[in-house]
Amino acid sequence: MADAYRTFPIRDIEGFSIGNWSDRTAGTGCTVIVAPDGATGAVDVRGGAPASRETDLLKPENTVDTVHAVCLSGGSAFGLEAASGVMRELEHRGIGLPVGPTCVPIVCSSCLFDLAFGDGTVRPGIEAGITATRDALDGTRACPEGTVGAGTGATVGKLRGPACAMKGGLGARALAIGDIHVGAIAAVNACGNVYDPATGSAIAGMRATPDSGEIVDMEEDMLASAANLTMPLDRTNTTISCIITDARLTKAQATKVAQMAADAYAHTIRPTHTTNDGDTIYVLASGMVECDVPLDLMGLAATRALEQAICAGCLTACGICGIPANAELHG
Repeated sequence: MADAYRTFPIRDIEGFSIGNWSDRTAGTGCTVIVAPDGATGAVDVRGGAPASRETDLLKPENTVDTVHAVCLSGGSAFGLEAASGVMRELEHRGIGLPVGPTCVPIVCSSCLFDLAFGDGTVRPGIEAGITATRDALDGTRACPEGTVGAGTGATVGKLRGPACAMKGGLGARALAIGDIHVGAIAAVNACGNVYDPATGSAIAGMRATPDSGEIVDMEEDMLASAANLTMPLDRTNTTISCIITDARLTKAQATKVAQMAADAYAHTIRPTHTTNDGDTIYVLASGMVECDVPLDLMGLAATRALEQAICAGCLTACGICGIPANAELHG
């Protein structure tokens, strides 16, 4: 059984490269997942406030069935500009759908809100997208976690405002089931708290006071203060993720995997999918390996990998811009 189910580095999944651009001073960044030979794409959107690009073409009934990159970015809606940089660099390298005089790279993108921390006037733009794409295609293939890429300015536990929040971050984990490999990259910027589903313990979230390391149960706090509850600034949170696999999937199958993987948010983030979150999950399937496992098992593997990635994003983060991380508060 150990041979059938194991963990391994996400960079070893064939058909994909991952790169980052980070600005720790400003507290923002972007992460690019490139599929140079194309991949079948899908998406699942559960949050009430998404900032995204090219998600409609991923619907199974639409005709474009090849995606060349997913860009996860900070900068709120301004960060969508980074995807244009990804497109420019991929076109320069001849990666995209042939259309006669050139090629058109299909780049999907989602953004999270990090403008309230660091320097909100700095957002990932065209040059950031170009740099992250070059890092993906020309870099060492390492996949750093924590305060990097789209997770640079990510925070969690914001019901009581920035003073009691904690640092989120970028996480990446991968599992193998037989010959199939499934990985997850997540930028964790949730309104809610983050919990380890294996132990039930809180990893990061809303602290009791600005000087405390104690994480308060946000859901219970919301219920207790229901009569006077005020939510934080609208549409300022989001956990954005990408599942990658070397399995051969149709768009409909990839869509089902994305839908199943959304359970990872419910297992690790409380509350989740709020009106103030733009929670989005992409799936990219390179098709290099014939899928020899049931689709339900694929979805379960994607869910487990995403759970681990969400937890890793918070556990590996370091505090910046005055926002402490688990590493500083709990060692």
